[in-house]
Amino acid sequence: MATMTAPLPVTATRIPGGAFLITTPTADTCFFPEDFTEEQRQIAQTTADFAANEVLPQVPAIEAKDFAVIRRLIRQAADLGLTAVDIPEEYGGLEMDKATSAIIAEKMSVNGSFSTAFSAHTGIGILPLVWYGTHAQKAKYLPKLADGTFVGAYALSESSSGSDALNASTRAVLSDDGQTYTLNGEKMWITNGGFADIYTIFAKCLVPDGPNAGKELLTAFLVERGTPGFTSGHEEHKLGIRGSSTTPLILADCKIPAANLLGEVGKGHRIAFNILNVGRYKLGNAVLGGAKAAFSHALRYAKERKAFGKPICEFGLIQEKLAGMATGIFVTEAICYRTVGLIDQALAGIAKDDTTEIQKRIEDYAVECSIVKVASSEIFDAIADETVQIFAGYGYVEEYPAERIYRDARINRIFEGTNEINRLIVTGMLIKAALSGKLPLMPAIQSIMDEVMSGPIEKEDREGPLAAEYDLLAAAKRLTLFTAGAATQKYMQQLSDEQEIMGALADMIISVYTMESAVLRADKIAAQQPRASAIPVAMARIHTASAFDTLEGCARTIIAAVAEGDMARTQFAILRRLAKHDPADTITLRRQVAQHVIRAGKYIL
Repeated sequence: MATMTAPLPVTATRIPGGAFLITTPTADTCFFPEDFTEEQRQIAQTTADFAANEVLPQVPAIEAKDFAVIRRLIRQAADLGLTAVDIPEEYGGLEMDKATSAIIAEKMSVNGSFSTAFSAHTGIGILPLVWYGTHAQKAKYLPKLADGTFVGAYALSESSSGSDALNASTRAVLSDDGQTYTLNGEKMWITNGGFADIYTIFAKCLVPDGPNAGKELLTAFLVERGTPGFTSGHEEHKLGIRGSSTTPLILADCKIPAANLLGEVGKGHRIAFNILNVGRYKLGNAVLGGAKAAFSHALRYAKERKAFGKPICEFGLIQEKLAGMATGIFVTEAICYRTVGLIDQALAGIAKDDTTEIQKRIEDYAVECSIVKVASSEIFDAIADETVQIFAGYGYVEEYPAERIYRDARINRIFEGTNEINRLIVTGMLIKAALSGKLPLMPAIQSIMDEVMSGPIEKEDREGPLAAEYDLLAAAKRLTLFTAGAATQKYMQQLSDEQEIMGALADMIISVYTMESAVLRADKIAAQQPRASAIPVAMARIHTASAFDTLEGCARTIIAAVAEGDMARTQFAILRRLAKHDPADTITLRRQVAQHVIRAGKYIL
């Protein structure tokens, strides 16, 4: 394997997860693509070249489910070190920072099917072993996973327990002599299921001792292909990512050595949930790569296709679409790399073998990881949809790329926990942090409630091209906290049972994070490269306007549900006061962005 090393991004004081809602971060504390080191840029280019020169020519074979091609490409990627970023050096890996791993996930995602297989191998296929494996398990499997000899897979879902993972029906029983476990059950929708070599499989197992003695709790095991009693079922015929392998796994008296227990009996939920946090933010990067590929196809077609005597990219409504797509990519870049930057900052200085503390630090950003997952997948869906619309009739035909992009994009709202589950995580985790005192949300909410009841709120005196957006961001935070306070007053401890309100609050929180990330990124570019700031600033202004509209709509929905009579009228009056602002001219801003990317012929700032 090639040797690659990339230093951590510039670190700052560690920022607690979820703190963005009650603090005012500055651009210099955030990590964005403009902050990539030279080595990270080189790795990005190496990955992009591999994807263009090796993966794209094989797309017909990949889509035809030629899994030998996928395995060969994974081995070729391993030769460049692209599969070993998260593996410790002593086991054949490169042990690099999370930002570099995220960069590779983005640049590799030129085809949904291959991206799915590659990401499953390098992420959920490898990380359980890295974090929870014994030395013997790591020494046996990680070098093979690093060099692509083995492909990894992860088996948590079942037909009756997809998002409800703890309700698994697969069982594992320890033999009387303590030498083997026997697994029985069936796993569903397993990526790389048809050709992987080593699987992390979750099953209920009787806890022998401790406070949970006698209970059957989720436990993780390592199972190799070829183990008697283990088979992978038929390939699923899917709506999208058709070239990836997705199969059930059947375990019928499947006996494995007791040494193949991963972690501790009854602690499988920790493995599952901690791995999913990483899977969520890395999915954002993979989605980002797919969005950029879709935009390239849409822009190229819009420049080539003529109607009424001129290219359709010259029409206002097509420019509106192109600008919206480009802005969505800008925002996705901002939230993805801001989040992984927070994680790398939190991990700085921790011993690389202290996997327990590493997991705790990553788990602290579970809210941001879920935000990235939801926002990026829904932005990509919108971009894929607009790609089909720009291609028009040809977008519905298999010969053209738009049709496959549209199908492939849809799974991302289901992967790594559905977007509905992730919305509940966003709000639920913040409520949990508030009630535990880990995050001072309750005092912040009370302060806002007191502030809005005392009269008009003075705006800060700001300057610069994003002054209005900073004001809007401050209003968005106040409105979110005020609305959360109103909902809490109504439902108290039972708020978590009100899923519609929890979901609407999540959309407000997501809007705050995406708005702030876009504004901070544009502000950072403006400070570092004033002459190159016009387009980033325009994109930040476009997104802030639309995100605030979403946020205000959610606030109205929630207040209508939690208040009535005079209380409702008072709260709606406060809402109108908090939301008052001068709208931006987004038509002119979109034209500016569209004309920029049309001239450039690609997404570029």
